[in-house]
Amino acid sequence: MAADIQVSGEAGERLDVALSRADISRSRAASLIRDGLVSVNGRTETKPAFKLNAGDVVRCQMPDAEPDENEPQDLPIEILYQDEDIAVVVKPCGMVTHPAPGNPDGTLVNALLYHLDHLSGIGGEARPGIIHRLDKDTSGVMLIAKNDAAHAFLSQELADRHMEKHYHAMVAGRMKEQSGTVEKPIARSKTDRKKMAIDPDGRYALTEWKVLKEYPDCTLLDVHIVTGRTHQIRVHMRSIGHPVLGDVIYGTKGDPSAKRLMLHAYSLSFTHPGTGERMTFEAPCPFD
Repeated sequence: MAADIQVSGEAGERLDVALSRADISRSRAASLIRDGLVSVNGRTETKPAFKLNAGDVVRCQMPDAEPDENEPQDLPIEILYQDEDIAVVVKPCGMVTHPAPGNPDGTLVNALLYHLDHLSGIGGEARPGIIHRLDKDTSGVMLIAKNDAAHAFLSQELADRHMEKHYHAMVAGRMKEQSGTVEKPIARSKTDRKKMAIDPDGRYALTEWKVLKEYPDCTLLDVHIVTGRTHQIRVHMRSIGHPVLGDVIYGTKGDPSAKRLMLHAYSLSFTHPGTGERMTFEAPCPFD
């Protein structure tokens, strides 16, 4: 068996949603629950929709890695660092993180299978090694687990919000202040299931930002995401009237045009799963 994963429940939260905070896909979490591999406060629970109380201890006994059916592909990625436990890479804009319907290959996972000697299996067949994700059109630094023990440790680090992620974002307009926060809950949109939206019943989300440089009609920000909700920066910046440039989903008409989503994950800090050392990696914004 691979190493266990543990998360703390939030009041009224579904069990499969809680487990997905360790960056296991929700469908994968549901499958693990139904297979009897998940317990709540020491008791096995087989219903993905089981509602948790605040502070409930959710533990998942991860199964051994499944055989990988993804094809290694020689795709261009930059490897900043690797050892026997982890790799740190730079995902280019336009590359999907892992295979999914409509994107069976050409993904970061396919590239990792070609360039790295091994990957963890906790994420399942479709997501070997993947600790966290970046949107297809967001470029930047990503952390990869090369074995299951490292994956479990780093997933816990992510769930406990001990990883620190900073982005460069070019947003529309000029900010009224030089720094600020956006603290608004996020949930899937009730009108368009492909989008996320601000929702009072959504999951807590906190974004911190500060101005790096101002232009006549846009602003370059350093953005720190304290939580890691889907599309968090894009939704939060849109909610305060400063959408990320080049955002075809959350942008607004009349914003300065951009050829790509102007969002880049430039810095990632975390604790090494083997040595306990605090590490930080940075990648400058790509030319485009």
